[in-house]
Amino acid sequence: MGKLVTHLAERSGAEVGAALSSGDSSRPVPDLIEELQGHDVAIDFSVGSAVLRNIEVCARAAVPLVEGTTGWLADEPQARQLVSEHNGALVYGANFSIGVNLFYRLVAQASALFAAVEGYEAFIEEAHHSRKRDAPSGTALRLRSIMSERWPADISISSTRAGQIPGTHRVGFDSAADQVRFTHEARSREGFAGGALLAARWIAGRKGVFEFSEVLDEILKSGKL
Repeated sequence: MGKLVTHLAERSGAEVGAALSSGDSSRPVPDLIEELQGHDVAIDFSVGSAVLRNIEVCARAAVPLVEGTTGWLADEPQARQLVSEHNGALVYGANFSIGVNLFYRLVAQASALFAAVEGYEAFIEEAHHSRKRDAPSGTALRLRSIMSERWPADISISSTRAGQIPGTHRVGFDSAADQVRFTHEARSREGFAGGALLAARWIAGRKGVFEFSEVLDEILKSGKL
């Protein structure tokens, strides 16, 4: 993802001032802060265990951060505290794909409709490449959270990790009479990188903590997507 974000950023005319990898995780925090200072925005697709440190480094360097890593949301209260303490800026999301975020909105409406009809049960299925560490995916958990606001019963999630699957999420409503399914299939990771760059352009110069759906709502209202 880091290489893809760099490629798309440079293709759009942006200048990539620094690219940090897992090898930089052992560097002292002051060194990282010094290297990041002066940049307009940072984008992170790393691992869940590194997120709080990356948020702190960016906040102390006064660099807004777009956080695309999953598997860390149990630490969200601490992340918000770090951003607030250092007057920083953060956009985070379970999935930065524009298509997935529109999918969230379709699923919300469908859940409300099917919840009003007796006899249906809801389920979520997700599949990713074998190297993805968290299961269920952050996107699947986000879908369940959205659906739970409208769905009175438990919603099961099944996960598959195999091969090179870039990412598939399916929401279904099943009854004795029929089954209705909504599916999002990622053909590549370019959609995630493109959404992260969209968030990066939006967050530059701002302060505070934002979920990507809030960012997308504002951009959609402006008609400038």
